[in-house]
Amino acid sequence: MKVQCTNLVKTYRQVRALDGLTLEIPEGAIVGLLGKNGQGKSTLIKLLAGVARWDEGELTLDGQQPGTATKAKVSWLPEVCGLDLSWSAGKVLRFWEEFFPDFNREKADALMRQLHLDPGQKLREMSKGIREKLQLVLVMSRDADLYLLDEPMSGVDPVTRDEILDTILTGYRPGSTLLLSTHLIQDVERILDQVIFLDKGKAVLQEDADALRQRTGLSISEAFKRSMQA
Repeated sequence: MKVQCTNLVKTYRQVRALDGLTLEIPEGAIVGLLGKNGQGKSTLIKLLAGVARWDEGELTLDGQQPGTATKAKVSWLPEVCGLDLSWSAGKVLRFWEEFFPDFNREKADALMRQLHLDPGQKLREMSKGIREKLQLVLVMSRDADLYLLDEPMSGVDPVTRDEILDTILTGYRPGSTLLLSTHLIQDVERILDQVIFLDKGKAVLQEDADALRQRTGLSISEAFKRSMQA
């Protein structure tokens, strides 16, 4: 799914979360939306997911504005868990299977085994890391055209971060687009095809990940730090 933003503006209480954002994300790529906290990453993710509306500019997914038609093709992982904590993991999977026609239960079961998740465990009994893993299973088990992951590794330990990255790669459907927002750049850069540096609601850089490393002689994390200091 191709994403295109042109002069996109979103304001919250007179604060511009997105300030004339212009960028284009091609289909078939894993793209890192990279930036410090409070720079507009989550806002852009919500607009793409169709759960918020922008104030000015244009935003399209395969030529369509986010809405009912695009939601059927977009799989979104919000930053905050909104699931019923009294449910078991198995009940959540059954709910997702009934709610989303493109939910691949076979893939979900395989990812559950890969992450050593117990279908009988209730969400209220899960640690933050286990709950993050379950949410990721839900998102990556849909056969979507666009996957939106908003800070999927926030607040979890390094081992769990590696497991989450492996799950993303396992669940990612070739040909689809995956947009991953994070400020933990060093942890994710090994899986990225492209990077977007976001600062104060603007895209200050968009480049192929390997080309950026070659051009600068730096890791993506170091290149980001220098970009923010310039």
